[in-house]
Amino acid sequence: MRKFLLGTAALIALANPVMSADMQTPIRKAAPVVPVWSWTGCSVGGHAGGLWAKAKDWIVRTPGGAFYGQSLGEHSADGWLGGAQAGCDYHFAGGFVIGIQGDYAWANAEGSHDSAREIGVAYHSKVKSPASVTGRIGYAWNRFLGYLRGGGAWERDDYWATTIVLGTAYTSREMRSGWTIGVGGEYAFTNLLSGFVEYSYYDFGTRTIAFTPQVAGLGPAFADIRETKSVVRAGLNLRFGGYAAPVVTKY
Repeated sequence: MRKFLLGTAALIALANPVMSADMQTPIRKAAPVVPVWSWTGCSVGGHAGGLWAKAKDWIVRTPGGAFYGQSLGEHSADGWLGGAQAGCDYHFAGGFVIGIQGDYAWANAEGSHDSAREIGVAYHSKVKSPASVTGRIGYAWNRFLGYLRGGGAWERDDYWATTIVLGTAYTSREMRSGWTIGVGGEYAFTNLLSGFVEYSYYDFGTRTIAFTPQVAGLGPAFADIRETKSVVRAGLNLRFGGYAAPVVTKY
């Protein structure tokens, strides 16, 4: 009997550790935190690029003037631009990004053409100070954002007419408003710095431009001028807020 009791006690002692191990609550590892880039935040930066404008029609609108209602021709005004921009974006969970941006640039795009109706007369234009306020919508693949932009645009233009005999005969300065639409891509190099490249089309419609005479004896003159332009620019942005938003990966 004594041997039986000792044997039973030994079996119970051996079984207890195994039973205790089976009854322990399983330990689950914490889900890993994966950093994912977020475009939510604001930015400020600078840009530079090229500008290609068209000053079309130049239709005479001077009451009682020669060639009334007829076109005096058209020309291109090409050059460079450089400026600054600022904006804010919001990055949705699904990858879509919306934002708003304002930009202002200094430009030096100048062109001219000889009159299609007059001898010894040339017409000139220079694009200055283009600006826009646009919204943008895009989709982000982590640190790369592809987007479309569109909104209102403004620019200051100088116009003048010259003749072989009189030199500069007429001048005008006009602030024009219109609209713009474009497409671009932006990449975040670091949490603070991103770069972008984009193309935009601007349409300022047709405006009746009043020309001021620069020579005694000449009266005021008017012409309808239609203007459009294309801009290709690249730039850098300093970004604030957003950065890498932590996302918990699910099992």
